[in-house]
Amino acid sequence: MRHTGPTKRTDYGTIIFHWLLAASLVIAIGTGLRIAAESADHAWIIIFDALLPQAAVWTGHLQAAVALVAVAAGYVVYMWRLRLGRRLRLDRVRLRGLAGRPFARWGTINIILYWIFFAAMLSQLLTGGLLYFGYARSIMIRVHWLGMWVIIAYIAAHLYSQWRYGGVVQLLRIFRPAQPVAPPRQFEMADILALLDEQMSRPVAAGAAAQLSPRRVYQINARRQAPATDVAQHGRDPEYRDPEYLARDRLRPRPQPVLAGAPFHKQAPSGTYSFMIACAVAGTVVLIMLKSQWQLIDQLRVYRVSAADVPVIDGETSDPIWRKIPSLYVLTEHGGNFGGAGETTVSIQAVHDGVQAYFLFIWDDPTRSLKQLPLRKTSAGWNLLHDGYESGDEHAYSEDKFSVLLTSFNAVLAGDTTFHAGVAPIAGEPRSASGRGLHYTGGEGIFADVWDWRATSTNVSRHCDNDYFGPPVKATPAQVQGLAPYRGGFAHDPGTADYQDNFTTTSAGSYAEGIVPRRLPKSLSHMNAALGRVDLDPNHGESEHARWYMTDQDSAPYSPGLDQFIPDGTVIPGVIISGKYSGDRAEVICAGQWAAGRWALEVTRRLDAASPYDVPIRSGTFMRVAAFDHTQIRHTRHVRPIRLEVQ
Repeated sequence: MRHTGPTKRTDYGTIIFHWLLAASLVIAIGTGLRIAAESADHAWIIIFDALLPQAAVWTGHLQAAVALVAVAAGYVVYMWRLRLGRRLRLDRVRLRGLAGRPFARWGTINIILYWIFFAAMLSQLLTGGLLYFGYARSIMIRVHWLGMWVIIAYIAAHLYSQWRYGGVVQLLRIFRPAQPVAPPRQFEMADILALLDEQMSRPVAAGAAAQLSPRRVYQINARRQAPATDVAQHGRDPEYRDPEYLARDRLRPRPQPVLAGAPFHKQAPSGTYSFMIACAVAGTVVLIMLKSQWQLIDQLRVYRVSAADVPVIDGETSDPIWRKIPSLYVLTEHGGNFGGAGETTVSIQAVHDGVQAYFLFIWDDPTRSLKQLPLRKTSAGWNLLHDGYESGDEHAYSEDKFSVLLTSFNAVLAGDTTFHAGVAPIAGEPRSASGRGLHYTGGEGIFADVWDWRATSTNVSRHCDNDYFGPPVKATPAQVQGLAPYRGGFAHDPGTADYQDNFTTTSAGSYAEGIVPRRLPKSLSHMNAALGRVDLDPNHGESEHARWYMTDQDSAPYSPGLDQFIPDGTVIPGVIISGKYSGDRAEVICAGQWAAGRWALEVTRRLDAASPYDVPIRSGTFMRVAAFDHTQIRHTRHVRPIRLEVQ
């Protein structure tokens, strides 16, 4: 490990591919960590927020993956053309070196580490590809996550083993390029026979024939011997001075001489020419992968039906039309809960009658979760049942939800145009409440349409919240002071909704100090009957007819006089239904029902865009879906969009 000596060099082809690989790995690891930070299990990654990328995270991760595949393909071709496979050969002689002197031992360890890295990279590319195309489940996500750490560990081990193998000189050789030189082609008996046949078939003078001898026929062209630099290297490198290496070297097949007059195409290929071919292969791989991603996008056909065949929006799946048309299945991942898997498969069907579009979404969810931030009476007052709500990341006492995103962006990865990762992605504006990022678009007048269905808050009125992601807005004074969450470019369409939280915060804005209910039940017995069996375990669902909201008719405004008749331990709903939906916010009609571990949600909206914040439903519009299992923001997702084809 203390070896110094003459300067050692590496062929420039290997140097270029090495640093392209290193740069791609840095981008892939950085963007991968940022993506993983969105998972509840990996929230600790946020401590590295300043070091992780915040823009084009998904796009950067995909581009890094394409670069890694291209570099791998190019380097394989480069090594094959120059016959450099011996660099990675793990034969019996090298394995014996593990028990030999340090030079031989660390040389073998380096090769073993190379093969571990190759296996890890292959695993990452395979699992990443499966995740991208929607064929991998949570186990593949875990394998992909572990593979990243194997590669990070390899980088450290690789640097250390290279230093132990040849010291600083060995480490610095990757910065010192040399002309790529291929080893001579292996000598074959067919070359002798071809040359003999050529010599014997030539007409020669009698005098010349007398001088022809086998020695002349087998004359060796010294200019085609192995380069002198290869021989000189034996006297310089520490490995070549090791007796055990010299013993192994005697067992290697020696480069054979090339016969004088042998055709040029049978000799070893040019290093520069081989490098150019390898680059051409790598470039072709990039073009194919980038071009094919558009051809592999899932398509959802929106079938034309008559007015008599349109479904009734009631959450029932028994409408005859749903039995006549095929479903598109989309695996969504990277979410919270769902029995610990964080994933669910969504079935999608769609029809239209020329005016309205109708959708049926069905997804697996083990529990019917209706407990949206309930309140419990204690001797000290009312407490809000929550776990993470203060930081905008409630993942226990939250209702089930489902969202649909429509965009007209000409981009495969819409997440990079509507979501921006990081604690504070907008300079000069407040940080995001959760620390994960903010939703907004990058240009004035550019909007993404969002439909947001909630099992308790919106389902009773048969609506979805009609929302949008737009350009970021200036924070309000309350948001600057931290009394309200800053939402970037997320907002509701103009209009009103009919639900609100059944609590207000204290002056300090802390839910831990207690809250004051907006309304209290008029009759505890009627409310308890509506709630059904109260089970405060967030992983346990509610009964079929449970109702976890109060209306103006069955509740009254809070007053100390009414509060004194409510015993400690009483649990009341955290949602108040009052008023009605109006304006653009009321344009999306939805109804959902849960049965046998599945939610079924029917949705309808006009085909055209009635609001400037809406996206029309037409061929070429892109759709994404997301499911929430009693979590506020940790929804499932899919990488590639769904392209609508309206019949």
